[in-house]
Amino acid sequence: MTENAVPETDPLDALSYEEAREQLVAIVGRLEAGGASLEESLALWERGEALAKRCEDWLEGARKRLATAREASNDSGTE
Repeated sequence: MTENAVPETDPLDALSYEEAREQLVAIVGRLEAGGASLEESLALWERGEALAKRCEDWLEGARKRLATAREASNDSGTE
């Protein structure tokens, strides 16, 4: 990839939500700027899809934690 491309060295499961989102924003910017070869564009797109899934997984995990906390709060309030 070119020097403007986002590195793909970070394993997805090691990224925080903020890191994954930051990389995703950079990839979108790079794709929107144009000028990348077809091969580079495809690699960026694939990485972007994987990063979007990582962000989605983080958000789903946060939703589940909030639901659990709300349930625990409601259960303790009825005793």
